[in-house]
Amino acid sequence: MAKIIKGQSFDEERALYGSSGVTVKQCRFEGPADGESAFKESRDIEAEECYFDLRYPFWQVTGLKISGCEMTSLCRAALWYSHHIDICDTKMHGIKAVRECSDINISGCSVISPEFGWFNKDIVMRDTSCESEYFMMRSERLNFENVKLKGKYSFQYITDSLFENCDLDTKDSFWHAKNVTVRNCRVKGEYLAWYCENVTFENCEIIGTQPLCYCKDLKLINCRMLDTDLAFEKSDVDAMILTPMISIKNPKSGIIRVSGVEEIIADDPEAKGEVIITGEC
Repeated sequence: MAKIIKGQSFDEERALYGSSGVTVKQCRFEGPADGESAFKESRDIEAEECYFDLRYPFWQVTGLKISGCEMTSLCRAALWYSHHIDICDTKMHGIKAVRECSDINISGCSVISPEFGWFNKDIVMRDTSCESEYFMMRSERLNFENVKLKGKYSFQYITDSLFENCDLDTKDSFWHAKNVTVRNCRVKGEYLAWYCENVTFENCEIIGTQPLCYCKDLKLINCRMLDTDLAFEKSDVDAMILTPMISIKNPKSGIIRVSGVEEIIADDPEAKGEVIITGEC
């Protein structure tokens, strides 16, 4: 039977270190002792409606459920090296949260965290809003649905991932991404997905300058591209684009079917990609 701790305050170093089978409810992790690593090396921990204002609370934790909690901007690096994690209805507002973790479910949360989600495996994220600069870098097997992101340099070097019904406003995103599908999403930002490999955008709205350059095995299926110029430079691409574009530049190979384009730049003899104007909108 789980031990329940309710309505207490903890500020000492490693306050509940090595705990097993503990539920904390309406507790506060703050105070003048300014202690770190409250639950380090613990197992089967549940935190409900708690307030975290101290650093590193959940390092090397296996079996963790967090619900209705708040992690402040002072709650630095809240989850590292932890596994089998469920987080719902929680504010994660500290820098460098969720790093080198695996088997993570995040739903109904608010994330404001630079460098969030690095080097993780198997993250499911649903119905969550995020603000982050370096978001999910070098993570594997992401499954995102109804996620709203405002960021920079997001999803760089990710692999084997799926995004559906998301609103992604982030520059330099999906660089070097591999084996990724983005479906029914709005993707806004400069320099989208350079150097990616085997990435598919399906029924997406893509907005911003110089997208999708230096790509391999790139596919666009029934996408809309707005305010896009200098697209597809040196890319291997198979695309069906339903809206007019500003310009397409030197696609390396493949076929781009587009309803219209103001300018096709073809000044590289090694660029063999074909552009077909469909005239359909």
